[in-house]
Parts: sequence; structure tokens; C-alpha cells
Amino acid sequence: MKKTLKIVVLAKQVPDTRNVGKDAMKADGTVNRAALPAIFNPEDLNALEQALVLKDRFPGSEVTLLTMGPGRAAEIIREAMFRGADGGVLLSDRKFAGSDTLATSYALSRAILKLNPDIIVAGRQAIDGDTAQVGPQVAEKLGWPQITYVEEIVGTEGDELIIKRRLEQGVETVACPLPLLMTVNASAPECRPRHAKRVMKYKYAKTASEAQSASTDYDDTLRKERPYLNITEWSVADVDADDAQLGLAGSPTKVKKIENVVFAAKEAKRLTAADSDIDGLMKELIASHTLG
Repeated sequence: MKKTLKIVVLAKQVPDTRNVGKDAMKADGTVNRAALPAIFNPEDLNALEQALVLKDRFPGSEVTLLTMGPGRAAEIIREAMFRGADGGVLLSDRKFAGSDTLATSYALSRAILKLNPDIIVAGRQAIDGDTAQVGPQVAEKLGWPQITYVEEIVGTEGDELIIKRRLEQGVETVACPLPLLMTVNASAPECRPRHAKRVMKYKYAKTASEAQSASTDYDDTLRKERPYLNITEWSVADVDADDAQLGLAGSPTKVKKIENVVFAAKEAKRLTAADSDIDGLMKELIASHTLG
């Protein structure tokens, strides 16, 4: 096993679909992103923690967060840096818009070839799509072995990583040499919190696009003096990608119909803690055959 590792974490900024309300969908059936806060995809945080565990075990290793999205997606790169990542890359270009999992995995694989890591770590799936396809598709495009449902990196044995997987009927421990792509479950340890010193160090980190839109003499001088505050931003041209395999043109998945289902309580009954109220409720439930 190498003494130091280059680790790439695949992450996504997603709308918080855990708090969907009646305004979450537009009339045309698309997601109303303005009505939902954008967050760091939860299982990608689990993946970041596993990458940081590897960094702790192999001092001198480097963790880079890779994400694809609009300019605001740089927020999760900063969040990763606050928690221990060394930097990040934002893939941002209008030509990426509308990409399904196949086009997304192609774009990410092109960026990964440029980064040339030893290990790729990703969350099992994103909460806005729930497909669990992007990680495995990236591995297939790179021709790398993959381990899914990762819960813990147990250790090393020779040139192999020993990894525990969480399956429906129990756990499985496997060994795999590098290079390797792994996808991490929500059952894996939660990501460590922000570190106050890292927040102070990286809070002014920006992509080139962000720097242009919020340019001040102070910010410009700061980024020149401290190169670590410059978050890398790549376009389609930077990763030498084929336009035909990106965006809507490169996405064979077509959404036929989306329905917005909002659950609403039809009846409600307020009870006190009195024994008579509880007894009355139990009798009603038994009489209606809800119980018994």
C-alpha cells in the first residue's frame, strides 16, 4: 500500500427533498428548487468521512471533492474543506445541464482522468434521484473495481484495502487493491463536524466565477497571497469531453411524468393525558376494527 494516497470524493448539492411541501413542484412537473434549500447530499457526507479516515491513516494523503453543478455548488466544496478536505473541483458549464446519470458519470469520469486519484469515494445515492447509479457507472467508465454499500474501512493487508459492506441480511468483509471506487451507505459513521480553524482559513475560498462576481481589492489580494483559497473550476473544454455525451443530448433517460403527492390529514382529534380520553380512543379504534 502506498504511504500517501490521492483521494477524490464525488459529492452533489441537492434540494432538500426530506422537507417537501405543497410548493415543491412547479405546474409543469419539475422541481421548484427555489422552494427547497440546497444541501450537501447526506450520504456524500458519509463518503467524505471515509475519505478523511483514510487521510488520517495515511498522513500526507490528499482529499479532493469533485462536484458537478451550477456556481452555487461550490458551497459544498467549502463545507468539505471546513471538515478536512484539502480542496475541490467544480465542474460547471451550461453543456452539463439536463444530464442524467449516464451523462453525469461520463463528465465526472473525464475530470477524474485529469485528477488521476488512487481512490474514489462516493455516497451510495443522492436524495433527489435515489438511483444509486452514478458511482458504479463512473467505475465502469474508468475500468476500475468497485465496492458498494461500504460501511467501514477496516484496515489494510499488503496492497489491499479491507472493507466492510452492509447488506440486507448482514455484513460482508472484502479486500480490494487500488485503484478502487467505493460507494458509502448512510449506516457508515457520520461526517466529523466543521473545525473552527479550518472555517477561518477557508471561508474566503472561491471559484473563479464567484471571485469575478464578488471582486474587491481585499479579496483579490487575499487569493493572490493565499493560493489555497482558489477553488478549481473546470468547463467541458477543460476535461476534453465530447459534447454529444453531455446534457440532454447524452441522456437517454427521459422523464415521462412526475406527480406531486402531498399527504394531508383529513381528520384530527386532540387528546389530553387523562385516562378517560385514552380509554375512549381505544374503544373507538376497536369499534372501527383499526385495532383488534
